[in-house]
Amino acid sequence: MNLSELEKLKVNPEWAKLPIFDRKGWRRLAFGEFAQSVNDRVEPSDAADEPYVGLDDLDSGSLHVRRWGKGSDVIGTKLRFRKGDIIFGRRRAYQRKLAVAEFDGICSAHAMVVRAKPEFVLPEFLPFLMMSDRFMTRAVEISVGSLSPTINWKTLKLEEFDLPPIDRQQQIARILWGTNEVRITWQRIEHAVLVARDTYVAEFRRSETNLVHCANLLELASGKSKPKDIRAKPDNEAAVPVYGGNGVIGYTNAPLVNEPTIVVGRVGEYCGCVHLSEGTAWITDNAIFIKTYDNRLSLRFLFWMLKAADLNKKKKIAGQPLISQSTIAEETIPLPSRKGQLIFLERIDQLTSGLKASIRQGEASSAVLAEMSNLLF
Repeated sequence: MNLSELEKLKVNPEWAKLPIFDRKGWRRLAFGEFAQSVNDRVEPSDAADEPYVGLDDLDSGSLHVRRWGKGSDVIGTKLRFRKGDIIFGRRRAYQRKLAVAEFDGICSAHAMVVRAKPEFVLPEFLPFLMMSDRFMTRAVEISVGSLSPTINWKTLKLEEFDLPPIDRQQQIARILWGTNEVRITWQRIEHAVLVARDTYVAEFRRSETNLVHCANLLELASGKSKPKDIRAKPDNEAAVPVYGGNGVIGYTNAPLVNEPTIVVGRVGEYCGCVHLSEGTAWITDNAIFIKTYDNRLSLRFLFWMLKAADLNKKKKIAGQPLISQSTIAEETIPLPSRKGQLIFLERIDQLTSGLKASIRQGEASSAVLAEMSNLLF
């Protein structure tokens, strides 16, 4: 691979000088020569107490199974897998659902259970080959069907991939698993900081005794239909965000509100979701916004109190989820002094800063892992 090819991959050119990227001794083999599809079928009634892994239990881009149910939860013939096997979502391969089993169990028949042939490929090396862009691109290309494209083993086993010698596979696998562990560590830190922030907000709400109904603190208004000139990206200095129930959905040149406000999803899937608009914006009729509020309140403080109120749980079902202005107006929130609100927000900013830092580090680790895999494969 030359310098220009490395630059296209956005990979550090110095990496090519590392021993693990030396392709001496690599050979091309058909996938079926070094891996097998395990088609051990089982009825859930015969595995009622065993772990069951569905495609919804697999997270895109993750090599780990984080969730599972039990065989007694499902019906229909399933596939048996063993510890160390790879559970690969052969339906809709573009979702990149692939994980290494850390226990024995059963899985969806819409998955493919892949087992390494250790005389050709190490079980700890194979997952990274399969998660690479090279493999996933071919998996998507050879899938058949329009509504739910699916990979057939008869086709996949003929696809050819380059494999390094076994000793090189060991070196590569150690480095890639190590990088993956760094990514997971940052993801755990991210989760821990997020929980700490949510806990702090909840405890603050519980500890405050001066509670006031929102109806006495703010005036609400409903948004309007989407502007006619809405577009996906801002293309000039006058463009302002358009908020729906799920946050920013586009941009327009005609603001509905000219100052910071809080937007709450009013209807549908994002009913009760709370967003902070920090400047001029357009609010659609899928949302409610704060028109005016008491000068004793910090808008950012109000934002966090409404988020913690979990308005989504107070929705009404009438064909689809719905909350009204009165739902928000009836909510009771703490009203500490301005100084108390400032202390609260300083702590929130500290936790949010830590959260963003852990997200950046996790994304950087993911990028390094992806770049190394793409350069290798």
